[in-house]
Amino acid sequence: MIVLGIDPGLANLGLGLVEGDVRKARHLYHVCLTTESAWIMPRRLQYIHEEVTRLLAEYRPDAVAIEDQILRKQADVAFKVGQAFGVVQLACAQAGVPIHTYGPMQVKRSLVGTGRAEKEQVIYMVKASLGVRELFNNHAADALALALTHLASAPMQARTAAGLALR
Repeated sequence: MIVLGIDPGLANLGLGLVEGDVRKARHLYHVCLTTESAWIMPRRLQYIHEEVTRLLAEYRPDAVAIEDQILRKQADVAFKVGQAFGVVQLACAQAGVPIHTYGPMQVKRSLVGTGRAEKEQVIYMVKASLGVRELFNNHAADALALALTHLASAPMQARTAAGLALR
């Protein structure tokens, strides 16, 4: 299974691709897309859409895991992140790739064992799980963490779906 993890954002959008299963995952690619604040909004969204579409076409992932963020205190930030989230969903829909959302606490619990884990603990587990030694951007690390979380939960989701289909 190939999974594209996405840490959504307008200024910085993390992308991380992994392959395998929960016991043995392999790092394929990671990047942090950066859009310039001087760019007009349609240009920023177009860039995100083009890059996500390109990765979907190149790697043909089986699933996309994206962080479901609830930003209640900063409406302007939530609106901008929501636009980037929408553009990513559009690219995935156009490519026919299913999207799965995970909250930050789910990701921390999946990788570290507690939903209250620190960012450094998550990054350490991403590196350990994938055998990646290099230091990379926090947004890309979050994207890889999301992809790993999906690898861990995909078997249970499949069993649940199969059970529901039998009813």
